[in-house]
Amino acid sequence: MSGSTTTPRLLIVLAGVLILGLAGCGGNNVSEQRSGQSNDRNKRDLNQGLGGRTQEQGTLFGPGGLFGSKNAPKDDGSGTGVAVNAYLWRASLDTINFIPLVSADPFGGVIITDWYTPAETPNERMKVQVTILDRELRADGVRVSVFKQQTAPKGGNWVDAQVDPRTQIDIENAILTRARQLRIAGGS
Repeated sequence: MSGSTTTPRLLIVLAGVLILGLAGCGGNNVSEQRSGQSNDRNKRDLNQGLGGRTQEQGTLFGPGGLFGSKNAPKDDGSGTGVAVNAYLWRASLDTINFIPLVSADPFGGVIITDWYTPAETPNERMKVQVTILDRELRADGVRVSVFKQQTAPKGGNWVDAQVDPRTQIDIENAILTRARQLRIAGGS
């Protein structure tokens, strides 16, 4: 088969696919528009989601959508569209607010800070990673990892140092205490 006959056939097939695709995108039935039927059916069809649900029921990331809704159920701290507990998330940010953040992922529940050097110990720096593990406000719903470095005596380069295990527990307890305060203040 020669290339000269393949090109027109290919163009005809592509044009046909394009026409069928555009025809499938049509929103209103032409016969309904011509017959003068009311727009009630069209409005109802636009407001219906998959499976007979209305748009409000079948929105992005569950009831109320990504940013919530006035008709959404009362906040239980799980956060609309967020995979972690909102009280733990907010409490984590509040607890480590003195350290600059590198990354904060509310959908994955991970907060990573930049290196922080306390003024009282200029030869040490620390980095914190907070991971929120659950949508429920639970004691085991948060895990903290602390990384510490010190300057080497020779050369002044940063080298890893041992972190007191109590430091991680103290930060976790501070986050849990703050989360309980936020929940009480939220009235739930």
